[in-house]
Amino acid sequence: MVFDSVYQGNPLVNALAVGVMRHEDIRLANASGKGNKVVLFGARTGGDGIGGASVLASESFDDTKPSKRPAVQVGDPFAEKVLIECCLELFKGSLVEGIQDLGAAGISCATSELASNGDGGMEVELTSVLLRDPTLTPGEILMSESQERMMAVVTPENIAAFEAVMDKWAVEYSWLGEVTDTGRLIITWEGEVIVDVDPRTVAHDGPVYDRPYARPEWQDAVQADAFTGSVQDAGRPAAPAELAAAITELVASPNMCSKSWITNQYDRYVGGNTAMAFPDDAGVVRVDEETGLGVALATDANGRYTYLDPYHGAQLALAEAYRNVATSGAVPMAVSDCLNFGSPRTPT
Repeated sequence: MVFDSVYQGNPLVNALAVGVMRHEDIRLANASGKGNKVVLFGARTGGDGIGGASVLASESFDDTKPSKRPAVQVGDPFAEKVLIECCLELFKGSLVEGIQDLGAAGISCATSELASNGDGGMEVELTSVLLRDPTLTPGEILMSESQERMMAVVTPENIAAFEAVMDKWAVEYSWLGEVTDTGRLIITWEGEVIVDVDPRTVAHDGPVYDRPYARPEWQDAVQADAFTGSVQDAGRPAAPAELAAAITELVASPNMCSKSWITNQYDRYVGGNTAMAFPDDAGVVRVDEETGLGVALATDANGRYTYLDPYHGAQLALAEAYRNVATSGAVPMAVSDCLNFGSPRTPT
């Protein structure tokens, strides 16, 4: 938890989910097998979340722009739990050949990624999608990021068993189309083709933007600044009064206070598997009591370092997270790049 005035009107929150599973239980996101059926199940598609992640990720907020609040997805924790249990039963019965969640860009992303990862193509009829809002246009249905939805590929032989699991958990579903061998992703609306593309061009081989970038004019001045806050006085020792004022300002900063008033509001020991937590610099969660295996996690960054030098600031963030995991007794094995870059439309 860090306080900085640059986030006053646009707070930044990073979240991470970590799970453990056996290799044989992994289900991949690919659409293979000509004639296999494509099904969308879970919550109905609504207007919430249209352009959510893609719009909000690098958006600038000010009083002159319309509110983006309707673009934020509306979650339903109970529906999510039911969908999780439903998927686990599908996996246990080996009833799906491939499966994909609907995250950023919704159906357009799920269909293109499934088809691109598979060995053929896919045909989908968009009018079969179950809607919460019947006024949605085909483009909005494709791009909606409504939560608690999954897309799966099912063999014709498993259709009845799949539907039985859906009925058991009272999860709605709609059969949208099937896997083809054309190598094309074809989406129709009331029988009219509205999408006909090579899925790889959408999912993996998209255009790479070469946007202009430049070093901020103020960067050199910031790096050359002295303790006194004046570039012209660089090199001059700070006077006692200046040191006293700096110390007073430092201890008054909310970044120096204990964050326990936040962390203590959460039951971090739920399930009894938390081995280390705040105030330790890395969290350790027990995976298996018999083997003693666990997972250690740390998320770190120093905005002041990055402000002074973005390149080295990013390096230091990674190094700090690495050290904190290592000091917990774990071996660092992976890193998630979440550098939170600003808008690419701003050269500096």
